[in-house]
Amino acid sequence: MLAHILVVEDNLTNLQLMLYVLGAFGYETTAATDGLSGLEALETSTFDLILCDVLMPGIDGLEFARRYKSDARNTAPLVAVTALAMVGDKERLLAAGFDGYIPKPIEPETFIEAIKSYLSDVPSGQVQPAGAEGTASPEEAKDLGPTILTIDDTQVNIDLVRAWLQPFGYRVVAARSVREGLEKASSRKPALILCDLHMLGGDGFEMLRKVKTSPELSDVPFFMLSSTSWGSSDRVRGMQLGARKFLVRPIDPHVLRSEIEAALAEP
Repeated sequence: MLAHILVVEDNLTNLQLMLYVLGAFGYETTAATDGLSGLEALETSTFDLILCDVLMPGIDGLEFARRYKSDARNTAPLVAVTALAMVGDKERLLAAGFDGYIPKPIEPETFIEAIKSYLSDVPSGQVQPAGAEGTASPEEAKDLGPTILTIDDTQVNIDLVRAWLQPFGYRVVAARSVREGLEKASSRKPALILCDLHMLGGDGFEMLRKVKTSPELSDVPFFMLSSTSWGSSDRVRGMQLGARKFLVRPIDPHVLRSEIEAALAEP
């Protein structure tokens, strides 16, 4: 039986990424969006591993760890998932009761390897990505299906798109700026472009204008993604400039894949 993992994380993007990657590799997961909810989950279920953010409102990760370790019934490894990198942070986490930590931003491949190291009772090689032969390495990516260019200046958003799409046969190419996005789109024309709206060094509207005025790229479906724009004016502007879709994060991965499949199926 595969491990059951509790993920305690208040950032929805990070939570979705961890849940998706763990689920893709066959692990059973339970989510808690704050420390109190995580402690409540421990009262009703048994877990093989606890992953916990450190900086959370209310009960933070350090307090969660103290309460978790104070109960003798809690024997599963407790691992911090954190961006903390100051001198002494590791010692502070261990002193609070954590058994280890995994750094953010989360890289799906190294994340899973770290998870396996805390689950010694799971036979090596038993866990494989669900619904796929495996997650392709960069060397294998060239053999995948349609190329999706994702442009975002936040690495965790890129990792999330890659985790959502690559196990289903897409080749995901990433860029961190408008300039890099144009370079990669020009070097290998993608089947579809996913672009964040607000980025440093140029926004999604600039990227959209450049794509739609390019003779080589103008026919490429362009999806705009945003977690900071909820008003209708940005959506209208994006559609007027030629965006195929204007999607607001958080977005369900199944919805995103369905939208991509529909766009690629259009003549």
